[in-house]
Amino acid sequence: MLARETRPNTVIEVDGIRRLDAAGIESLLISALTSFAGHPVEYIVPVAHGAGVAVLNEGVLAVPPFDYEQELPSELAAEYEAIRAPFAETGSPRLPSGLNFGAQLYWLEQLHTDMLGQSTLVPWAQYWAWYLTGQARTEATSMGCHSDLWAPATGTFSSLAVERGWAERFAPLAGAGDVVGTIKAELAEQTGLRPDIKVLAGLHDSNAALHAARGFSEIAGSEATILSTGTWFIAMRLAGQTVDLASLPEARDCLVNVDALGNPVPSARFMGGREIETLIQIDTRQVDIKPDQPHLLAAVPDVLAQGAMVVPTLAPGNGPFPNDTGGWVNRPDDWYARRAGACLYAAMVADAALDLIGSRDCLLVEGRFAEAEVFVRAIAALRPETKVYIANAHNDVSFGALRLIDPGLRPKGGLIEVKPIEHNLTSYKEAWHKARRAQT
Repeated sequence: MLARETRPNTVIEVDGIRRLDAAGIESLLISALTSFAGHPVEYIVPVAHGAGVAVLNEGVLAVPPFDYEQELPSELAAEYEAIRAPFAETGSPRLPSGLNFGAQLYWLEQLHTDMLGQSTLVPWAQYWAWYLTGQARTEATSMGCHSDLWAPATGTFSSLAVERGWAERFAPLAGAGDVVGTIKAELAEQTGLRPDIKVLAGLHDSNAALHAARGFSEIAGSEATILSTGTWFIAMRLAGQTVDLASLPEARDCLVNVDALGNPVPSARFMGGREIETLIQIDTRQVDIKPDQPHLLAAVPDVLAQGAMVVPTLAPGNGPFPNDTGGWVNRPDDWYARRAGACLYAAMVADAALDLIGSRDCLLVEGRFAEAEVFVRAIAALRPETKVYIANAHNDVSFGALRLIDPGLRPKGGLIEVKPIEHNLTSYKEAWHKARRAQT
């Protein structure tokens, strides 16, 4: 990692609907590319969240894309529910708001019927490939991200996408690592970059992390699970054997992702980062800050002794317990204990999610919360038959993007095996599930 530029995530509102801030991201992109003009840049790889779709018409972004947390009008949501393709075909569970971006398209169809029928559709990551090159493409990791519009087993559009006429509106398919074109001349002039820089189709962010993990010898070609942590905690199982995807429990936030190679990936998720932030918002310091790790670990015995715990769910409609009403049980006064309790909560929910997809043998925890020691060491204690690893890297997603250019790349650092927390969590886990059931 040579340089990094960031901006706070924002959404805008147009006609009373939450939208992605495409213009704000565009400004960041131009600023970043300009700052890199002095480097020998050869490739640009777009990576973005899933559950986003852009509508292109006459060479411009026709409407501001929906933010996936925007609720659909209740009548439209009921109509959409009635036409969805079955989970056994798409691997997409019915998710809240616009997290199935088929639901976003259904709403857009009602708002812009004539325009949508003459437009080109692209997933959000590929929108940025189009912005940079003028070449519109569609890509499988983005389509396979609980869209309702993809059939992972066949690698084709779902029956819903075909029946609604959306499949023919999507741009031509490309692989994540395919070069879609070179940077547009006007952007090269504006940023100072060379005009021969190649732009790849790009991919969904969690799948970029998955592709990065495959660079480790312990993961490549093995039965292993990657737990990507951020706003969402997403467990993706690289199964060493065929898995019956239809057997995944749809109602518990299980789904089927599609990896950069086009393969189905049994997955489970919950909004762990958002839930942790909800729990510690008054404490100011995050659970992954390095100087606090010894203090957080030292607080665990008191948390266990007090029976202090958080039960799910703090992000209603999501995770393995989507219908539960969550909150503290025996909330501690000490701020280290509260943050340690938040980490134990995340570990308990992660353990349940991993069980749902049959995770075993090997687990790599990557992303921001891999540095939260109570969290990762609790997972290792809860899953004694699994080797739990973290990687000493902060660039998992960008390294995954880099491996699209050169699949032979290997990480400079190795995996670090996680030592289980020095406390027996069996009784705590039993009490947690009992308290959880009492809340429902």
